[in-house]
Amino acid sequence: MAPSTAQAPGASAGHPPHRGATPHGPGAVARQGELPAVHDALVGVALPALAVSPRHGQLTGAGLEGVFLAGRRLLSRCVLRVAGREPVPLQSRSSGAERADFLGVLRAPGDLGPDPGLVVERSRDADGTERITLRGSGPRPVRVPVELALGTDLADLGAVAAGRPGPELSASVHGTGLRWTAVDGTAVTVAADPPPSEALAAAGLLRWDAEPASGAPFVLTLRVRAERAGRPQPAGAGRPGGHVLADAVAEGDDPRLGPLLRSCVADLRALLQRDPAHPADVHLAAGIPWRCGPVTAEALWAARMALPLGTRLAATTLRALARTQLGGTGAGAGRIPGPLRDAGPLLPPRCTGVEATLAFPAVLAEAWRWGLPESDLAELLPAAERCLDWLRGAVDDDGFVPDPWPAGPARAETQAHAHRAAVLGADLLDAFGRPGADAWREWARALRERFRARFWLDDPAGGRPLLARMPDGRPLPQQGGWAAHLLDTGLTAAGRPAPGLLDKARTERLARLLVSPALDSGWGLRGLGEKEPGYQPFGHRSGAVRTHETAVAVAGLAAAGQEGAVATLLRGALDAAEAFEFRLPEMYAGERRAQGAPGASPVPHPAACRPAAVAAAAGVHLLTAVLGIRPDAPGRTVALDPVRSAPLGEVRLSGLVVAGAPFAARVGRLGLGMVEEAAPGLQLGV
Repeated sequence: MAPSTAQAPGASAGHPPHRGATPHGPGAVARQGELPAVHDALVGVALPALAVSPRHGQLTGAGLEGVFLAGRRLLSRCVLRVAGREPVPLQSRSSGAERADFLGVLRAPGDLGPDPGLVVERSRDADGTERITLRGSGPRPVRVPVELALGTDLADLGAVAAGRPGPELSASVHGTGLRWTAVDGTAVTVAADPPPSEALAAAGLLRWDAEPASGAPFVLTLRVRAERAGRPQPAGAGRPGGHVLADAVAEGDDPRLGPLLRSCVADLRALLQRDPAHPADVHLAAGIPWRCGPVTAEALWAARMALPLGTRLAATTLRALARTQLGGTGAGAGRIPGPLRDAGPLLPPRCTGVEATLAFPAVLAEAWRWGLPESDLAELLPAAERCLDWLRGAVDDDGFVPDPWPAGPARAETQAHAHRAAVLGADLLDAFGRPGADAWREWARALRERFRARFWLDDPAGGRPLLARMPDGRPLPQQGGWAAHLLDTGLTAAGRPAPGLLDKARTERLARLLVSPALDSGWGLRGLGEKEPGYQPFGHRSGAVRTHETAVAVAGLAAAGQEGAVATLLRGALDAAEAFEFRLPEMYAGERRAQGAPGASPVPHPAACRPAAVAAAAGVHLLTAVLGIRPDAPGRTVALDPVRSAPLGEVRLSGLVVAGAPFAARVGRLGLGMVEEAAPGLQLGV
């Protein structure tokens, strides 16, 4: 899920930028074809609006800094000076998905000692609102001039990311602030409260005379607004409404559980965006700032991991993907199209459309288990059947699904997706009296046999799975976090885990491999083993830790009863989440965890999306895996299969949704699970 394209919200993908070195810092200007580094930026998100701020808080117009709406930069420069000087930055932090806060100080005029007499607090929201508070600590008010230098280029996000922003526009005085107008008629205004004492349009300056004193701060509020053809367009316009995701709460012995779940839910909500042609439907942007385009396979995987927060997001995401499904009767009929994405140095680019097509029936089946209304299921079931029809004809001569289809290599991960689609798709067909369920179960059984024979490399240590088989039959034995998907079976009838591709012995062997030092960095699973040829700790498919793969591994290992491996990976993932202030990036470097730099904390990836849909949903997936919630809303039952070793001590989750009603459960320090709240009539299953 690395940023192979720079996309603006609602915009189409551009050309894939080169994955070379990038300049340091969010304000650094990238060379053409490179992405500016954003790992240290504070990003406020409320799509279609976002604000990208450097740690010092001043927007200087460099790199990706600025306030954006629908992929266009409304404000590129916002530099504060007090008494002719910029505040000394002391602290900065995200105080929610949408907001960044900054704290600075400076010496007041007349201060005799070295102690700063003025404190400057700034709070910047994604919707273009900024609040500046100037506090004086002395006994008497101090009169100081306050100045803001503002500017914009109204450039597209893609152009800014590629290092090609437009020239800064000329401003005019407008109301209580300034106004800029582009050639296409788009205009942006900045209004100030209180009104400035002086406005210099030629320089883009607003000035005030402030008298901050102890207990009587000077407070300044800026509001940025866009207009198209004379119509106001607030930055928050078009935000998805309603309760798409539930207000889940995590509590327990580990104090990190609450902040992690709270941050993950907030990030998921911030990433919600509407389908422009169908405003009632929402889906997740894949990641900020690069992946805000049309609905993707990542959005579907994230909606699946977020099913404990409700089924509405899964339904609308599936609906959006179904509208893109290819029709007709040809070989590609039923496939969901998608772009190619870099798959690392060992394999050609993979097709996200193949991934989405195979995920569609499985996610629909699991959403049904969590309580998807039958009206949604009836609407989406024909699209799932068409996905299965495509799968039937997509296999190569050896009986495996190539990716990219039709002539790519057979990847182990793709076979896992195909197997899950067949098993869970058969459940759907059975439940609704559609033909073909038994045939799909037989197809899945045969795939398991073929996979165990052709995708497992035996050795004296117990063997290991193959990464892929190339079209010429050549095996690729390299190990990596991708193997977690072989354990991801999904939930079948009565909420039980579906049959897996691997037998018990191979599952136990894979569990040992996943927690070996070669794959487990101590912060999560590397995309490629540390000892494999081509390993590169910052390679998004060749060594970096991809957050969601660790979560998939934890859930799969928990379902398989591999509790020692679960505890190892779970603790590493939580430690990484804490180091990233609980806003998980889509990936970070696979550097080995150790005492002292660079292993004392997880090393960020300079071009990773943060927030990212699959990373935020992975936090939800990790915590629900500890409880082992096994819903079967159609059968009116729910079961708990918690991790008996209780690696996090007592854990309680509330505010979840099962069968359309609030759900709460806990697992105690002895590993015993208890349902505390559930829908009326929902029975506790075994």
